[in-house]
Order: sequence, then structure tokens, then C-alpha cells
Amino acid sequence: MIRKTQRAMFGAVAAVLAFSCSGITAAAAESSSSVFMSGGVGYALAQGNRMENTDSWELDSIAEFTGLDKAQSDEPTEEDMFRNLVIAQVKRYVNVRSIPSEEGEILGKLYDNSVGTFLGEENGWYKISSGSVTGYVKADYCVTGDAAVEIAKQVGKRFAKVTTQTLFVRKEPSLEAPILSMVPEGDELLVLDEVEGWVKVDVEEGTGWISTDYTELHSEFVQAESKEEEEARLKKEEEERKKARAAAAASKSAERETASTNANSAPAANYTVGSGSEEGVAVAEYALQFVGNPYVYGGTSLTKGADCSGFVMSVYANFGVSLPHSSASDRSQGYAVDGLENAQPGDLICYSGHVALYIGNGQIVHASNKKTGIIVSNVDYRKILAIRRIF
Repeated sequence: MIRKTQRAMFGAVAAVLAFSCSGITAAAAESSSSVFMSGGVGYALAQGNRMENTDSWELDSIAEFTGLDKAQSDEPTEEDMFRNLVIAQVKRYVNVRSIPSEEGEILGKLYDNSVGTFLGEENGWYKISSGSVTGYVKADYCVTGDAAVEIAKQVGKRFAKVTTQTLFVRKEPSLEAPILSMVPEGDELLVLDEVEGWVKVDVEEGTGWISTDYTELHSEFVQAESKEEEEARLKKEEEERKKARAAAAASKSAERETASTNANSAPAANYTVGSGSEEGVAVAEYALQFVGNPYVYGGTSLTKGADCSGFVMSVYANFGVSLPHSSASDRSQGYAVDGLENAQPGDLICYSGHVALYIGNGQIVHASNKKTGIIVSNVDYRKILAIRRIF
């Protein structure tokens, strides 16, 4: 339902879009040189629907922050920028109107926990800019100033985007610490903590640390959606659904890849697929055939081995649907599902640096890691970042 994201960008390293959860074999990169946590601060908005790869435009160009305290520098901190947000606190959404009055034309919707930039206040209304919408929201349904700071920290998601071909995730913020896993270029990982030169991230193998020398940090917030954007989104989603269903129907007569499971694998019959669309149920049932097969970093074979996005991509390819070999990109495929309670079999469940297929009844099937291979897990075993429906 909510499609636009606002980003506070941190870091001066240029990002190159590439595969996430894909395995381009290369030496993992790290550097021992230190970088300040807020080095190269900039503030930007990501334009457009989440379904599309869109550019961002800078609102303010902020000089490199070198660790000086505020008394020595006039540059705004992250809290300063959060204080200038207007955050909706409503059951569903608050209308953005053309004038500060209930009589004003509705220009768009500011959904619960979504944000705009504060432009002014007039007669109990906040003037905001959010996405492509500039207008007025009733102050009773929003917070700004100091009250917005803590809420912004809760509703915003902090990500570290990997900007080198392969990067080590270590158990501690040190080059001498043991390696927990590797992550590919383009992966976007949820940030849990930050220290000088390192960020703590959530990966499939657990929580670990990556060097900020090879990451781009940003915070994401949901923005308002204009009436025109809502209409265009709904139209596009319906077209995408029809296209995916047509591809699935055409693939029914095609020969499907059969599973080869090892002696330790659990047969698909042991798992119950929930109710949902015919196509989504078929996707879940097909995916379950491959439980027990190996995880291979960068792999796309359902029998010889796949990584998380390679598994999802290959399952959907069997139904004539093309998905990217990228867990980060999977967060923008199809259309959004509001809440786990509305998830159906076949939906993409997106985590930090990971993606899985929902099978219903609170469970997923996914290519987890090298140790476990393709398995069935509880859907809430990690924090869910997005749920996307293809059909």
C-alpha cells in the first residue's frame, strides 16, 4: 500500500548495483583504515515506486563530518534532520490537502509511520513535502520536532549497502576477528549498531560486523503517495499480476525440473501448504520438492545447489516468471503485502540480505546457508523487512 521511501544518506563511497545473495567468486575486501561513523553525510530522497529502480536527488549537500562536536561545526546531525520530519501517527493514513482545511483538495496520503519534511505550521496544520506531494496534514495526527526524533529511529530502517565485490562479515569489529560469512556487492544489510569504522549487521548466519570502508549507509523512511501515483501503482500491479499469471499458465505444459534429494532430506509431503491463490500454492508446493538440497553461494540450481535469491529465482523461473538474482532487488518485485497476517503461499519474504518463499501456516522454504542447505523454517525466525506478492 505504501510505496515511497525517504533516505538519509551516509558515506561517500560510490555504490555499484550488483547481485545480492549471488556468488561472484572473488577475494573478500576489507581495509584497516578507519572511517568516522558519519563520514560524508548527505541527505536525499529516493523518488518513485518501490517496484522501480529509481534515482535519488539531494536536498542538502553537507560537508564531510570529521568528528568535531556541534560547537565546532554548524553541520546538522542525524537527530537534527529527524527533528525536521513530520511523522504520521494514525491507524491507516492522513490525507495531504491543498490548503490547511478539511475543505482542501486531497493531494495524496501520508500513511502511518510515514514521513514528510516540515515546511511550516498554520492553524493546526503542518505543511510538508513528502515524495512528490507538497501540502497540509492535520497536526493532530502527526508528530514533529523532538517528538519525531525517537519515532524516526524506530520507524526508519538503517541499511549498509555493500560496494565491493565480496565482503567479509566478522564476529567482532576487528580485522583479526573470525569470519562469520561473506556478502556480495549490492547486498543491503540491516544495521543494528555502529562504531567507528564498522557497522553491526544482520545476516543469515547471525549478527556480525562489516567495515564501513566498503559500504554506503542510509536510512529509509516511507513517504506520501499522491493520488496519481496511487492510481498508476494499482494499474501497474494489476498488469504485473496478469502477466505473471499468464506466464504461469503457459508454463504448466512445460517439463519441470525434478528434485533430487539426499538421504537426510525431508519429503515435501511432510509440510502443509496453506491456502491462497492457485498459482502461489503451486509455487510453494514446487519449491518444497527441493528441501534437503545444498546451498551454494552464487548458485541457481535447484538440485545441485543455490543461494537464497538463486533458489527463489529458479523456482519462479519454472513458472515463467523472471526474478533478479538479488535479495535486495527482490524487495521491490511484485507488489507489497500489508502484514504477515495477509501473506499467502508463494509470497517473497524479504529479510536483511536474505529472501525466502512463504508456504503458509507461519513457515517458509529457503536456501538458508552452507550448513543447512534448503530447509523449512518459521517465518518469524528473523525480522521481516518486506513481503512481496508476484501473482
